[in-house]
Formats: sequence, C-alpha cells, structure tokens
Amino acid sequence: MPTAKGWIVFLAMGAFLVSGCAAAVVGGAVVGAGSGTYLFVTGELKTDYNHSFDATWAACQKTVADMRGLDVMPEKDIGKARITTMIDYEKVQISVTYQARNVTTVSVRVGLLGNKRSSQLIQDKIADNLVGK
Repeated sequence: MPTAKGWIVFLAMGAFLVSGCAAAVVGGAVVGAGSGTYLFVTGELKTDYNHSFDATWAACQKTVADMRGLDVMPEKDIGKARITTMIDYEKVQISVTYQARNVTTVSVRVGLLGNKRSSQLIQDKIADNLVGK
C-alpha cells in the first residue's frame, strides 16, 4: 500500500503530464526540460533552443527545404509559427513558439500518432542549422 507521500508524488506527476508541463517531480525535486533536452509527449517531440524566434524559424524552414518537403504550408504569427509538409510520404508538423528573448520552443510531430525517431532526426537537423553546420 503506497504511503501518503507516494500518492502525493504520483498525483503531482500525473498533473504535470496531463497539463503538458515540461517539469516533473523526481524524488521531491522539480526537473524541467531545458535546452538540449527533448520531451516526447502526445506524439510531439519538444525542445527549447537558446536562439531567437526568427533564427529558429529560419532554421526550421531550411530543415524542411534540405529534407525536400512537399506541399509546404508555412504559417507565421507574432510569437508563433507552424510548418506543415510531407517528408518521405509522412505528414510533418513543426511548431515554433517564442518563450523569451533568446528561448524558442520547437515541437515536431511526424505522422498521425507521432514517430519519435523521425522527430528526433528533424530536431537534430534544426539544431545543426542553428549552429551553421
């Protein structure tokens, strides 16, 4: 039978997972997803980049071009952007969200349910484009 403390930790972790928050309670400490850390939730692979929104958006566009995306549909607003495309016969959605001056979150979903390996490949290419490789 779990203790009261065990139930509290369990419920807190459940609340974080349901809310989509990148933080989790681990052994009484809060651990968050920062730059270089990937979080795969509900079929989307998310990470924060320590680059401006515009630089990150440009890196995402270059990644889609490098991967020869078809039927590319970019949408850009203030602080939010999305690219929907087809890469290797799979639908790809890349969402870019402004977080702070030099912090931008990128979320990648490949396919209907999400493909972690393919999403990781795209995130790696975005990171490479951000550093100019």
